[in-house]
Amino acid sequence: MAEQSGPVRVLVLGASGRLGGMLRRHWGAVLAPVWQVRRPMAGPDEMRFDPLTERAALGRVDVVLSVAGAVAGDAAALLAHTDLALAALRLGADHGARRVFLSSSAAVYGLGGAGLAEDDPLWPVTPYAMAKRAMEEAALDRSRVSGVPVTVLRIGNVAGADALLGRSGAGPVVLDRFADGQGPRRSYIGPRAFADVMAGLVRAAAAGLDVPECLNIALPGAVAMADLLQAAGVGFAWRPAPDSALPLVELDVTRLMRMMPLDPARAEGIVADWRRSVAV
Repeated sequence: MAEQSGPVRVLVLGASGRLGGMLRRHWGAVLAPVWQVRRPMAGPDEMRFDPLTERAALGRVDVVLSVAGAVAGDAAALLAHTDLALAALRLGADHGARRVFLSSSAAVYGLGGAGLAEDDPLWPVTPYAMAKRAMEEAALDRSRVSGVPVTVLRIGNVAGADALLGRSGAGPVVLDRFADGQGPRRSYIGPRAFADVMAGLVRAAAAGLDVPECLNIALPGAVAMADLLQAAGVGFAWRPAPDSALPLVELDVTRLMRMMPLDPARAEGIVADWRRSVAV
């Protein structure tokens, strides 16, 4: 992957959220981020504004990355995913960005399974997944009209921002057990690895390299949630899996690995990454 001669100026929307916080902790001097927040925080590179209602005097930016948006809430909160994506595209057009990256989710694949690839049919079944799918469609349509290149990022589970390791003492953990005696397996990535992948994609876009319109983001392979909890020293109980439970959601990351190397997904490595990130 080509390197930049100087820091890349990247506008990050949603810098106060969980994924934004991971980027703030781990991005180094190779990037020059502008962190968009809606409430005061404590950083010299922050800009406080609402991208849905306010313009911002940003100057030129090389790339826009949006990790903004609610993961739950009422219909209005979920529909805001599309509004935020279109706002990111407007900001990209206004400030000369070479590409806009938008965070989507593995949830858009809906039915789960192995080797879920970017060209596979989408079957979103939850309101959140449906909102993400609608966001993808609207953003890609707007991109083709406006000429601002966009990439939607179908992100798997990020350790610490997920419903497993990111629970923060939210009560006992209960895992589904399927008829084969196994628990759920999912595509995962650690916080530092996630930040490194995002930095690599931002640098590639700023350098004018070809980036696909859609990319799965995870480490190759899938990990058992039980293995992650055991590696983290977290106790858990089992329950019979309901009919709606998915035993496997595994993203195909072949496209991403053509752009950068990735270590295989292993529970111990992901938990170690998460623990180092929490300690930063």
